Amino acid sequence: MGRKRTPGLKIRAGIWHVDKYINGRRVCQSTGTNRLEEAERFLARLIEASRQAVIYGVRPERSFEQAAAKFVLENQHKRSIEQDIGRLRQLMPWIGDIPLNRIHIGVLQPWIENRRQEGVAVGTINHGLKVVRRILNLAASEWMDEFGMTWLQAAPKIKLLPDTHKRKPYPLTWEEQTALFRELPDHLAQMALLTVNTGCRDTEVCSLRWDWEMKIPQLNTSVFIVPGEMVKNGDERLVILNRIARSVVNAQRGIHPVHVFHYRGKPISHMLTSAWKRARVRVGLPQVRVHDLKHTFGRRLRAAGVSFEDRQDLLGHRSGRMTTHYSAAELTKLIEAAESVCDRGEGKPELVVLRRLNIG
Repeated sequence: MGRKRTPGLKIRAGIWHVDKYINGRRVCQSTGTNRLEEAERFLARLIEASRQAVIYGVRPERSFEQAAAKFVLENQHKRSIEQDIGRLRQLMPWIGDIPLNRIHIGVLQPWIENRRQEGVAVGTINHGLKVVRRILNLAASEWMDEFGMTWLQAAPKIKLLPDTHKRKPYPLTWEEQTALFRELPDHLAQMALLTVNTGCRDTEVCSLRWDWEMKIPQLNTSVFIVPGEMVKNGDERLVILNRIARSVVNAQRGIHPVHVFHYRGKPISHMLTSAWKRARVRVGLPQVRVHDLKHTFGRRLRAAGVSFEDRQDLLGHRSGRMTTHYSAAELTKLIEAAESVCDRGEGKPELVVLRRLNIG
């Protein structure tokens, strides 16, 4: 006679699955094996873990891989989820099968050293550590299991690596801006001019669409509302146009039905192209990134005496205020603040580029 099968195990597509009530709760999951002996041991561990949790309050052991899978499923809405998935894939061979309660910075050291040997930047390694830290914090604070306990009793401290080589912002002088903008091709010069007068990020400028524009008739102007999914902090972004930025936008009207900026009729994915890199080298500014234009705008606002709160709003920083809902008086104040950087550049970069592009 054949050996009697353990109750609660069913074979499906060649793999044994658990389907059993354990301490009053139905458990249905794959054992991951086609061998009955292994499936029985898997079921026995489930039963014992349930008994330990119910009677003694002992948390069931869960691997980091299980926690990572839960994190990915619950965060599909995140704009950065694909990057997070990539970081987790890189981490899995190192810590995927390690129980959550045994994860700490020491366990991560072999992975850190391997990444360093591969020449990976400290900032990139820290991005991976941030994902691990986020998962552990969720497991210790928000994720509750069927026994009413968090997945993890307490999250360990995951300290980021000191980044002594982190690049500092490089706000441009007016003379440097003049030199750089002269070397850029027309479409990049237009985008750069808007960026340095609005403080927008690269992706916000590249994705700017006409249907994001909102007319303000009482002020005889318009603003742009960039959707949260296109903004780094996830909040809607109010883009105020000073007279220079408005001239750039108006020069683009009627050219493309959807996108404000384009190249040969096609959308532009990013401004840091080979043309940008060649231009910055020609003028002796190989370190200048597109994001430095945002820093330039912020520095000039501060130099013009614009308040911290108004600088936050103009730069699109998260401030706790409803940054896309302003009265006409508040918009007027922000427009005046944005205009203050134009006065300091009269006769210099803006006019040089505007005249070259026949704008304004």
